Amino acid sequence: MNEYRMASFSEPLLNEISKKRKKRKEFENLLPRSILRKNLDLPSLSESEVVRHYTRLSQMNYGIDTGIYPLGSCTMKYNPKIMEEMANSHLVANMNPYQDESTIQGCLQIIYELERMLCEITGMDSFSLQPSAGAHGEFLGMLLVKAHHGDTKRNQVILPDSAHGTNPASAKMAGYEVIEIPSKNGIVDLEILEESLSEKTACFILTNPNTLGIFESEILKIAELVHENGALLYYDGANMNAIMGKARPGDMGFDIVHLNLHKTFSTPHGGGGPGAGPIGVKKFLEKFLPVPRIVYDGSYHLDYDRPYSIGKISSFYGNFAVLLKAYLYIILMGGNGLKEASEIAVLNANYMKEKLLSHYSMPYRSLRKHEFVVSCEKLKEKGVRAMDVAKRLLDYGLHPPTIYFPLIVPEALMIEPTETESKKTLDEYIDALIKIAEENPEIVKKAPHDAPVKRVDEIKASRDPILSWKDLG
Repeated sequence: MNEYRMASFSEPLLNEISKKRKKRKEFENLLPRSILRKNLDLPSLSESEVVRHYTRLSQMNYGIDTGIYPLGSCTMKYNPKIMEEMANSHLVANMNPYQDESTIQGCLQIIYELERMLCEITGMDSFSLQPSAGAHGEFLGMLLVKAHHGDTKRNQVILPDSAHGTNPASAKMAGYEVIEIPSKNGIVDLEILEESLSEKTACFILTNPNTLGIFESEILKIAELVHENGALLYYDGANMNAIMGKARPGDMGFDIVHLNLHKTFSTPHGGGGPGAGPIGVKKFLEKFLPVPRIVYDGSYHLDYDRPYSIGKISSFYGNFAVLLKAYLYIILMGGNGLKEASEIAVLNANYMKEKLLSHYSMPYRSLRKHEFVVSCEKLKEKGVRAMDVAKRLLDYGLHPPTIYFPLIVPEALMIEPTETESKKTLDEYIDALIKIAEENPEIVKKAPHDAPVKRVDEIKASRDPILSWKDLG
């Protein structure tokens, strides 16, 4: 493995780099005195100073263009640069959503066709592309559940203990009582699910494969139990990257599906956005989808005449640049390409899992899909925990995986390599994790040693945060 040292600069703000320069009086004569300010503290810098500032900042950063980013259930795959070129084209960047619909026919066509593509991929009948993220889509999904049931006593949402954290949050925000049920051998316990279903149940939320990377093999029975009770079945699509072209949530019996375009369909992910979390529904729920709906009758129109719609949940028509990138990704990949992406993602995950089992333990069944969860329980005998392993990975120039999730696995490392990583990269990550497991525990427990920011006291940072751009160490 190559020796790695992250760049470390004590980089000032642009205002601190800026030299004090004389005001240029000629500009003052061009502006009304009513908008002139005496103390406008804007930096005055040369191009080289600005370029070097941002280049140094980038050298202290880590991203998917730097290396592997195996955050479990986040699907941080490489983003093809052609998507960025297209999204930044003047044909897209200069569009305005306030334009008359006759002047944005191309944009409306892209949205319309993307909806149909996502329907085909998921087995749903209609999609809304308005939600700006997965959790936003979940919230819309819960509003659709409410609209469907109307003013009834169905005020509970059931979910498994392996659910993503946004699932209970979205249900709670929509006013539902959340019922969490325990898993059995890493999957839904059918007996407990059946006991938990009642006339109060509005919906059961599930992702398949689940957060352990295990496919819920009894999904058809789960759907039957939920529907016999009069409730809806909701699909959290965060793990869709495992089954594209192989299986469809609609065929499994799900009534509502959300997708993360910024995960599965390779649009940039992280840093707070932008994202897109479209919601797909079966035919009987279509009338509740947000307005406007895009319809085609020789040309594309925005249809606001939907009396049963829950209304708007986002400005305009969604994050269009993100939608465009996903549209391009699907077109370039094609059906066979999407299927192959899932196959390689599953292969990569199982390859890594098998290589790590000599040093890390893994509960529940062996075969996993796109991601897997191993435990650092073996290392606790030496005083090393999952957090220490994650910190030590930074010294190897590698981004840590998701840790301590799902909660049903103690000392969890949740790893999702995705299909875009080469065998060489996977082997480097595997070697680093094995070396860490064999290293002197005192070295691991004090990591990172080579990162710009050394070991942080997480508890103190949470309770007594000092937020500053300056290095206070």
